[in-house]
Amino acid sequence: MSRSLTRREALTTLAGVAALATLPRSATAAQKSPANAPSPSPGQLHHSVCKWCYKDTSLEDLAKGAKALGLESIELLDPPDWPLLKKYGLTCAMANGTTTIAKGFNRVEHHAQFVPSMIERIEACAAAGLPNVICFSGNRAGLSDEQGLENCAIGLKQIVKAAEQHRVTVCMELLNSKVNHKDHMCDHTAWGVELVKRVGSERFKLLYDIYHMQIMEGDVIRTIQENHAAIGHYHTGGNPGRHEIDESQELYYPAIMRAIKATGYTGYVAQEFIPTRDPFVSLGAAVKLCSV
Repeated sequence: MSRSLTRREALTTLAGVAALATLPRSATAAQKSPANAPSPSPGQLHHSVCKWCYKDTSLEDLAKGAKALGLESIELLDPPDWPLLKKYGLTCAMANGTTTIAKGFNRVEHHAQFVPSMIERIEACAAAGLPNVICFSGNRAGLSDEQGLENCAIGLKQIVKAAEQHRVTVCMELLNSKVNHKDHMCDHTAWGVELVKRVGSERFKLLYDIYHMQIMEGDVIRTIQENHAAIGHYHTGGNPGRHEIDESQELYYPAIMRAIKATGYTGYVAQEFIPTRDPFVSLGAAVKLCSV
């Protein structure tokens, strides 16, 4: 039976994994072999990683490394990328949708484009056996938050029937508008939760990005505890800087993961940090921290 890491154990794990960076490449590769990959225990969170954080690593190399480290998914990918994942026994836990961060459902004039394209993407996800697809609110650009809520609900209600039919969950990501995505509308949990209520479907939820919401709100664990019913997926990231989720930043991820697990969540947690060290060393350390 798995047990939660103490802070001391977490530090010890990080020190040991970081030491791999000093080994010869062949030795490091041996440490990453599938035979050494952890096996998820019942009730354990499932692990994913976001491809965009590894721009210098090919998708195939990332798939090999992720599989060796015990991950089950690489996400934020488009349909042409999905078949390669199957080759390595991986899934895409959060597929790319068709909206963009700046242009999404908060303007009615965008619905003619995004309603049919998102339905098509939902159908593609279902055909590929993928569970979730991402969408965005779009930037405010002078629009009030209330009008944005109303407009998003109008558009999303037109696609959730397809999501329900195909058993694919549409997730809108919460992003910070303070540092990375100026003027973004879906930038507070309360706004997102209200949108989930207005859409009123189990197939529309939030993607709670811990990094982004630490910047905007803090109080991460309490927010998760109080709003977990509206959350369908989680992303990690160290703050400040969106780098490793280790002792170099202000969040303590083992406690956050225990809080997520305590809500009854059994889905995927995706590592979405930009590594500053050997990418697979950092990814392996993050997965160990989040295996509670």
